[in-house]
Amino acid sequence: MPFPIKTCAVCGDEFELRPGKPGFANRCPSCSVEDEEMSEKGTLDAGNKEQNAHRRAAIKDLLYRKDS
Repeated sequence: MPFPIKTCAVCGDEFELRPGKPGFANRCPSCSVEDEEMSEKGTLDAGNKEQNAHRRAAIKDLLYRKDS
C-alpha cells in the first residue's frame, strides 16, 4: 500500500506521509527538521528572563494586592 502524498504547508513541496516521520503531518521532513532545531535552541536569553520576571511581579501584585 503506498503512502499518502501530502503538500507541505510551509514550502509547498509534495512528500510521502510515512509512519514515524518527525514533526508535523502537514510539513515535509526538511521543514520539520528546521522546526526541531529552533525548539532545541531555546529562547532563554537575558531579555526573555527579564520579561518573565516583570510578568511574575505583575501577576503577584494583581493576586495579592489589598483592596482599599
